Amino acid sequence: MAKKTLLRIVQDILSDIDGDEVNSINDSVEALQVASIVENTYYSIIDGKDWPWLKELFLLTGLGDTGKPSHLQIPEGIINVEFVKYNVRTSTDTNDKFTTLKYKTPLEFVNIVNGRNSTATNVTVVTEFGGTKLNITNDTAPQYWTSFDDNYIVLDSHDGDVDTTVQSSKTQCYGQRYPTFTQSDSFVPDLPVQMFSYLVNEALSTCSMRLKQAADPKAEQHSISQRRRMSQAAWKTANGITYPNMGRRGKK
Repeated sequence: MAKKTLLRIVQDILSDIDGDEVNSINDSVEALQVASIVENTYYSIIDGKDWPWLKELFLLTGLGDTGKPSHLQIPEGIINVEFVKYNVRTSTDTNDKFTTLKYKTPLEFVNIVNGRNSTATNVTVVTEFGGTKLNITNDTAPQYWTSFDDNYIVLDSHDGDVDTTVQSSKTQCYGQRYPTFTQSDSFVPDLPVQMFSYLVNEALSTCSMRLKQAADPKAEQHSISQRRRMSQAAWKTANGITYPNMGRRGKK
């Protein structure tokens, strides 16, 4: 099955449940109901697994705040951070040096920074958003990262000889984004081509029950078969490498 627009999916489902023909999802209440069911079905599929096609490289967002020189923000829509790299190139280096920062739990991170002398000249006492003080070194590249609120990433240090704050352009991160669904005729759901039949049959099964109060055994049979196949699918790239992750789960 090729990729389909939302209008085409709605038209196909309406045809299967003996609904009225439409030229737009806005042509009838029934078409809008089907489109809404398709959207809910799509998000149910997305929430069911860490799908590989939703993972991507991205940059963290710099704050440019000298009061929080080692803070960066997770971009909106990113729900899982699998690794964080940072360019630790010094003022005398001629090449970039991206290194993988080690993730620490909030407790581990706090224990590390608490072990530093807050009065030392190479330590900046940074006030977290909740008011907690963190001893951040200001003369070395970062080694560790954590997040206290699932929104901001905090590094344990920054090199003040290079930058006054950590920089977005010096980050390399990998994780999962949460897709959006648009209720428009031309919208194409963000799915691999082999999953469109799964989406259509899942939505068709739900529409048959909710709108016609009659089960569609064939659609349910196809849906179950496709669900099993998708859960065991060999995607274009092997997904066998795992990383420590600080995950943000759930619909945005």
